[in-house]
Amino acid sequence: MSQTEARKPKAQLDAEFSELYRAHLRDVYSYAYYRVGDHHDAEDLTEQTFLQAYRHFERAQRESHGRPLRPWLIRIAHNLAANLYRDRSRKPASPIDDNMPLSAPHTTEQLVEGRDELSRILDGVRQLPDDRREALIMRFALGMDNREIARALDRSDGAAKVLIHRAIKQLEEIVGDNNIVSEDEHKE
Repeated sequence: MSQTEARKPKAQLDAEFSELYRAHLRDVYSYAYYRVGDHHDAEDLTEQTFLQAYRHFERAQRESHGRPLRPWLIRIAHNLAANLYRDRSRKPASPIDDNMPLSAPHTTEQLVEGRDELSRILDGVRQLPDDRREALIMRFALGMDNREIARALDRSDGAAKVLIHRAIKQLEEIVGDNNIVSEDEHKE
């Protein structure tokens, strides 16, 4: 920052950051949860995301030129999740996972069919390359538009649109069901 730029008072920055936190806590947590699949890890990633965001908040505000900061927050969460996966690949986890939920008995055929379809879709999403999986999570779990996704993934708007389109097509091929996502949901 140049010396001619006036710094905001800390109380004002803190108030603005609190507003950002309240506005985007749910989105950051949802992204982290869909990315890592574990509530505890998602909570940790969310906390780390906002701690890192707080450290760089003033600069991010200046550089955003009034654009929303949600893509910036999701990018931080994306990078932290990538670091988590990289660190875990270096330290293998124990073979027994105590966090596995026990399956409850199903009461109706529809419930079973719905869960089976959801399970197939989630398994398909896990098989996608990282960038395509990320784009789908941002688009459908967080409701981000193509421009926000482009900023979060550091790509052009057109590249983000193509990425989402290809991710949907690949997911349809993996799952073998052309009705996974309705046309009006991915026509941006």
